[in-house]
Amino acid sequence: MLLEVIETIQRDAVISFPFLWNLTLNPPAYFTLFGRRVYFYGVLIALGFLLAMSFCARRSKRFGIRSDDFYDLMLWLIPLSILGARLYFVLFRLRDYAADPISALYVWEGGLAIYGGVIAGVITALLVCRRKKIPFPAMIDLLVFGLLIGQIIGRWGNFMNREAFGAETESFFRMGLTKPDGSTIYVHPTFLYESVWNLAGLIFLLLFEKKGKRRYDGQCALIYFFWYGLGRAWIEGLRTDSLYIGGSGIRVSQLLSILLVLAAGTMLVIQGRREHPPEKLYVNRVNSENKETGAEAAAEKQEV
Repeated sequence: MLLEVIETIQRDAVISFPFLWNLTLNPPAYFTLFGRRVYFYGVLIALGFLLAMSFCARRSKRFGIRSDDFYDLMLWLIPLSILGARLYFVLFRLRDYAADPISALYVWEGGLAIYGGVIAGVITALLVCRRKKIPFPAMIDLLVFGLLIGQIIGRWGNFMNREAFGAETESFFRMGLTKPDGSTIYVHPTFLYESVWNLAGLIFLLLFEKKGKRRYDGQCALIYFFWYGLGRAWIEGLRTDSLYIGGSGIRVSQLLSILLVLAAGTMLVIQGRREHPPEKLYVNRVNSENKETGAEAAAEKQEV
């Protein structure tokens, strides 16, 4: 029932946040440019990608990865991740697109599933790393920073579209949706929960990596998957627009999140009990090789 109400008032509801001194907003879902509608959802997704890519390119050397190799990966990863996110969403809502199949291509109107994008991105990164002979764990450690940035910003695209809300609630952190007739329902602002959760994860990983706590390649990625899975498993249970496995009542993203937490948590414990010599980190190996190359080049100049 609540989902039907939200779909009815989608893009028409006035949004309010009682816990923020009753802040009231009525953002447009799109703007017009050269006679065409440009949806803020798509703009924010694109902005998230650009900021994530810029951030990772600047930090790539801290993981032993050349910026050129990182940009080469991005040429494949960005379009394939969007395709994966859309395909994942459409596959679990085929009935919604049966009458108008071409609408499955309207990405800018919303309907991207983050897990589909992550799966496609991981497969793409794995193949590119294998081709370029770059350790996949080192690359994925870098990519999760960009992934968090993209998720933090992208969730506000859901806000602009009036989607990804939770069930009705009277909790302190509730969000009001006021219909054109003046009636208001209060729901969990799950898009905000996830954005803030990811921001906390990003801050933690930045401090973790900056203080030199990363002991092995893949550690940042495992922390991300554990942290994100933990938050998503909780948040998904509050949402009203979840994708389900057939008619089972099992939420796809919640099930994946729980499995992700178990797998990442197990690996973190196992790896935490092992010795990880600093020289095995890919960035340290690259720096050592560069020093040796530089020393050899200097010796050759002296001989000449």
